[in-house]
Amino acid sequence: MPLPPSLPVFDPRTVPVVGVDAHLPRVRPAAQRPDALRQRFAAPPPWTPEIRREPRFADRAPAAAAVLVPIVLRERPTVLLTERTAHLSTHSGQVAFPGGRTDPQDHDAAATALREAHEEVGLAPDAVEVLGQLSTYVTGTSFIVTPVVGLVRPDAPLTPNPDEVADVFEVPLDYLLDPAHHQRHLLQWQGQQREWFAMPYQDGEHLRFIWGATAGMLRNLYRFMLA
Repeated sequence: MPLPPSLPVFDPRTVPVVGVDAHLPRVRPAAQRPDALRQRFAAPPPWTPEIRREPRFADRAPAAAAVLVPIVLRERPTVLLTERTAHLSTHSGQVAFPGGRTDPQDHDAAATALREAHEEVGLAPDAVEVLGQLSTYVTGTSFIVTPVVGLVRPDAPLTPNPDEVADVFEVPLDYLLDPAHHQRHLLQWQGQQREWFAMPYQDGEHLRFIWGATAGMLRNLYRFMLA
């Protein structure tokens, strides 16, 4: 979740943690199995997204976009994420799902998500089983994002595009669906405050700091899975 130009450049990892949601229940392991995920998306329960919209801080026209939430079918399922390159105009250097702006030829959100995942990380569309989608998420940069959830073959080859992706990595799904790992951060600046979720993950020598819009959509996935 980038911040307005009037805000100072900052490291989000240094912003105070004002809460951790360890008191909330975890999603049961059985609910994270492939067949259980298929059943849930085939007949979604009533649920309410926790985050629908970030405070707006970019003076741009709203634009439709989609991301792929790729659940890799390993023995312990994981979520495939990217680190965006530093030179991109929006969300540079952040952890993100593969995805981007909708093109006129995309007939739906799934088409956008699959096309963008192929362009960004070389993930072939036929390696993805699309399950469904979550509610739209409006970023502070005015993107109206549809998260498309899909199951990915563990042997699917990846070829990251170096112009867009600095790194590709995976985080266990059960880690992300455990609210004990959901931090709340709060930044106060000139009488205003901005709050966001973060889900830091220690990946060997790398601290993967998942925050902002990506963490917000994962939080909504948690709510969907818990409903």
